[in-house]
Amino acid sequence: MMPDRAPSDPRVPVTLLTGFLGSGKTTLLNALLRSASAGRVAVIINEFGDIGLDHDLIEEATEEMVLMESGCLCCSIRGDLVRTMADLARRRANGLIAFDRVVIETTGLADPAPIQQTLIVDRALTSQFLLDGVITLVDAAAGMATLDRQFEAISQIAVADRIVLSKGDLVDRAALAAITDRVQAINPTVEIITTAQVAANPGVLFDIGALRSDTPVSQALAWTGVIPPAPVQADPAGRLPKGLSGLFAPRRSALKKMQALAHAPEPQGTVHDSRITSLSAVIDAPVDPDVFGRWIDTLMWLRGSDILRFKAIIHTTDSPHPFAVHGVQHIFHPPVPLPHWPADDRVSRFVLIGRDLRRDVLEDSLTILRARPGADRPAAVRPSAAMLS
Repeated sequence: MMPDRAPSDPRVPVTLLTGFLGSGKTTLLNALLRSASAGRVAVIINEFGDIGLDHDLIEEATEEMVLMESGCLCCSIRGDLVRTMADLARRRANGLIAFDRVVIETTGLADPAPIQQTLIVDRALTSQFLLDGVITLVDAAAGMATLDRQFEAISQIAVADRIVLSKGDLVDRAALAAITDRVQAINPTVEIITTAQVAANPGVLFDIGALRSDTPVSQALAWTGVIPPAPVQADPAGRLPKGLSGLFAPRRSALKKMQALAHAPEPQGTVHDSRITSLSAVIDAPVDPDVFGRWIDTLMWLRGSDILRFKAIIHTTDSPHPFAVHGVQHIFHPPVPLPHWPADDRVSRFVLIGRDLRRDVLEDSLTILRARPGADRPAAVRPSAAMLS
């Protein structure tokens, strides 16, 4: 059974499916297209020949689109992704095709960040589609060697909201534990599932709700890996704080504490993982949204291309409601207001995953996130339990 999706956002959820060559994306996509329990899914791929569709299950086919007996669609990219998705939206609006969600497959060597950015900032798409999350397949058998050789594979793990471990039946428990530990070292808050779980219930790939305003607070807090999910009662969220709404204005207010970030540290060793910094922290007092905006602006200006993923739940001085903030490289999605905090817990939490960043400078820069402009002392900043290396 597919989990019910809250009806408050009419846009079509989009899932990015990434993973290195041979990780099992084709197998997973074929399973999705055959499964009626996955719902009506439109799968966007590069070429039909790349997926090897089962012709016995094809109900109707054109040069650009294939309709499966399951009700799922498979279409190839002709020209560019924006044009392909706009065409899907047009046909859906005209009643020519029907689908409830979209899955976009990236090629093995592709960095999913540009597609994420397109889905966040392209107005033609954001009016029709909503990025639900990034799924990365990791080959349990060959994953360690791939991560040693290819930094792109590490980037794919860093930006993921959910990891699917494939080929776990081909390795022993020790090898499975090793690849799991390595994935968690790169992305400390990511949820890890197996292809067996996907086969039993394809719905586990969906409804991540990373950018939905109706996402439960317990789920949003789980993104930061700080507290376990807990049931909370949803409430209408308040206005978007002024400072957060201006996160995307191109300011260059360089904060002195962060200037050293402009210089990458010397690489330690030859393993690509050593280039990844995973910082997770908790800020106890409310954060001034203007100061937070300047901190983000400066971080993006100095090292935007090296910020693989930024996720935060922010408690601001302007609103009693929490706000979720997501960023990929230079692009930040407009902050999403969330329901009430659970119980009396009203602290800001965030996770930053970056490349070639100095942890000491990042930690030191957090002291500027004061409760109010001109405050006598900064808010307490403490590492969370999820802080690694």
